[in-house]
Amino acid sequence: MQKLWGPQDVADYFGVPVGTVYQWRTRGTGPTGKRVGKHVRYRPEDVEAWFDAQPEGVI
Repeated sequence: MQKLWGPQDVADYFGVPVGTVYQWRTRGTGPTGKRVGKHVRYRPEDVEAWFDAQPEGVI
């Protein structure tokens, strides 16, 4: 099992501010994350699949 990513890990992966990751989540446009207690966690493969599915120039 891979380590799950937090919002900061996703932000680092894309090179964007962590606030952008929170905006994506609020708007429902970002990668799928799940709550683990009070924290949001992302599977790295879900983040990569979301990125691959985005049209050119969207992110």
